[in-house]
Amino acid sequence: MQHGRISVRRRLLAMLMTLFAVGLGALYLLVRGYAHQTADTTYDQLLRASVLSMADSLQLVQGKWQMDMPYAALALLEQAPRDRVFYRVATGSGALISGYADLPPPPDDSRQLYTAAYQGGPVRIAWMERKVAGPHSAESAVIQVAQTREARNALAENILWQGTLALIGFTAAALALAYWGLQRSLFPIQRIERELAARNASDLHPITAPVPEELDTLVHSLDGFMARLADNLDTLRLFIAEAAHQLRTPLAALHAQMEVALDEEDPAEQRRSLVAVLRNAEKLSRLVNQLLSDASVIHRSNVKQFQPVNVADLLSQAVHDTVPQADPQPDVRLRLPQSADARPPLVLGDSLMLREAFKNLIDNALRHGSNEHGHIDIRLDADDGNWRITVSDQGPGIPPALANTAFERFARGPNPRTPGAGLGLSIIKRVVDVHQGRLSLSNRVGGGLDAIMTLKAAPHDA
Repeated sequence: MQHGRISVRRRLLAMLMTLFAVGLGALYLLVRGYAHQTADTTYDQLLRASVLSMADSLQLVQGKWQMDMPYAALALLEQAPRDRVFYRVATGSGALISGYADLPPPPDDSRQLYTAAYQGGPVRIAWMERKVAGPHSAESAVIQVAQTREARNALAENILWQGTLALIGFTAAALALAYWGLQRSLFPIQRIERELAARNASDLHPITAPVPEELDTLVHSLDGFMARLADNLDTLRLFIAEAAHQLRTPLAALHAQMEVALDEEDPAEQRRSLVAVLRNAEKLSRLVNQLLSDASVIHRSNVKQFQPVNVADLLSQAVHDTVPQADPQPDVRLRLPQSADARPPLVLGDSLMLREAFKNLIDNALRHGSNEHGHIDIRLDADDGNWRITVSDQGPGIPPALANTAFERFARGPNPRTPGAGLGLSIIKRVVDVHQGRLSLSNRVGGGLDAIMTLKAAPHDA
């Protein structure tokens, strides 16, 4: 059972819906403000027109104000039948000329339009002052026209409702378009999924389906992973085929020699057959061990779990594990850095792989380079920020014809001195390459072979 699965489609849709919800709320507030502003502007213009019409009809005759009510002034406001209209005309000193005496007076500031409470409800009031030259001095009158807010509120609600419907329709269309675009954007992933699902288990070639730029890095990484997996599978298939080929002959020979030994009645001949069986069993055991070592190195070279390791300790362990302790014991001389002030011989690597490489290097020298009077030198030296491991023997060296193929798997010389599988140098080469080191073989003047392995020293803070 899988927990916490992530759906890109659901996540993007949730983000889009949240974005649209926030946007819709903000647009709703803007539309509501616009609706009230539009309604107020429309009816405020009617109020101003009514005030101007009444001011034009106001006259000062023999010191007295007279006004013939212009019904056209109030007719402008009759377009809102649900509203009530009030007016007040008073002198500058406050004496009522006509209209409602209790209409709220104009504010002290310069606003020509204001909102006040009158007869239990809010009203919108427009006013102006009219000045007329009298016989002695200029006289002024204040004209006010008020209107309740029912009509303008109804207009604002109508505009808001129509705007909200438009916003809902736009949001629905935008969400549908976003969902369609999201489906189209995810289509390349579905195309890759279909291509991979149609392949068989051994088909690891790069993905051919076209992908958008945003998925290029992902597809490139997936192609790289499949390429590495294909290399590993090819290596595994080659290893199995070669192992089967290499094991078949020794097993057949061992089986035949055992049958011969069972058929022999002469104890001396039977002993010789058993010795041959033992020799082939040792050869088979060495072959199996090298095959397992090769497989282990291949696996660990793909994992690459490196850490600082002491090369001197690994060399000492390899010598102990490889050099026979029974007589006649070969002369193997190990020389390590002895200075107490020198930095420890650390490299960044895999201890098991390095120890396996050292063991194969020493074993190769023992099998092909040692003789009755010779010896093997193993040296560890610092080399310009690196550590150099040199294994020198007293053998015949490496034939020039074998120099180019010595590191290939199952490669052996034309006349090998001792039985072997031909895997030792290939294992050493793989370990050195994984650790980004160098490996070289060179014949010495006067006889013998120098096998030199160079590894990068680990940083002091590793």
